[in-house]
Amino acid sequence: MEGFLNLNKPPGMTSHDCVSRIRRLLRTKRVGHGGTLDPAATGVLPIAVGKATRLLQYLCPDKAYQATVRLGITTTTDDLEGETLTSVAVPQLTREQVAAQLPQFLGKITQIPPAYSAIQVQGKRLYDLARAGETVEVPSRVVEVHNIQVLAWREGDFPEIDLAIACGPGTYIRAIARDLGALLETGGTLAHLTRTESCGLPLKESLTFEDIETQTNQGTFQLIPPDKVLAHLSPIPLNSNDGRRWCQGQRIPLSELGEIVPPVRIYGEDGTFLGISEIESSDGDWVLVPKMVFEPVS
Repeated sequence: MEGFLNLNKPPGMTSHDCVSRIRRLLRTKRVGHGGTLDPAATGVLPIAVGKATRLLQYLCPDKAYQATVRLGITTTTDDLEGETLTSVAVPQLTREQVAAQLPQFLGKITQIPPAYSAIQVQGKRLYDLARAGETVEVPSRVVEVHNIQVLAWREGDFPEIDLAIACGPGTYIRAIARDLGALLETGGTLAHLTRTESCGLPLKESLTFEDIETQTNQGTFQLIPPDKVLAHLSPIPLNSNDGRRWCQGQRIPLSELGEIVPPVRIYGEDGTFLGISEIESSDGDWVLVPKMVFEPVS
């Protein structure tokens, strides 16, 4: 049993909780996840099973979310799970005022992650330091937001705006909610978050735990083939001889690079996915350098 699973994570579970439950459902120990989701968040959590866990590092890093930001409130965790720091009604705030600030979050931006996050500082997780009452300087990072759109607006003393956000790796949506509130001088916090796509896996094709349990009981459950989730990597086919040599760790000459960007997917002559390769320059020529052999050729 080797491949990927597009899990629709329910609220209230950590990503590690989800991995543990999948291990029990599929009766296998070798399970990992790609891209942590906060316990309160829902949506796509890519799960790797068996040898596919070795492919997690090669998954497409881009993600998409649907987020609800509540304005007029700030919290310790930058979402509703934390303690309220400030609460000031802002019924006068309009959709147009909020939307006017959104372009500042597009492109490459500098972001300070939430104090309650999994980032390590001095060898410890920020959320562990925060829970222990320790105050540390959270290092900023450069992240990229590809697109941000307004989906809905709800008026009130503490108005809410629904946003669709497409972004690169390491982007904290909670930080966007916090910083949007800061720009508006009203305060803001994340009220709800659903990941609608991760590593090329869409929410509409995800499975709940109940779906997985039903399918396994019926004998219809199937994992997603590993190379399907790696479709963002260029494919390179090898003949039977070169495929065997590549699987044995040998460097294989590449006739031309063209527009290929490594790493790449390697396939055998019969179309079998063999693994992942880097491409290096050797004496002015290009060679395929094995990085992860998934299916050895005998």
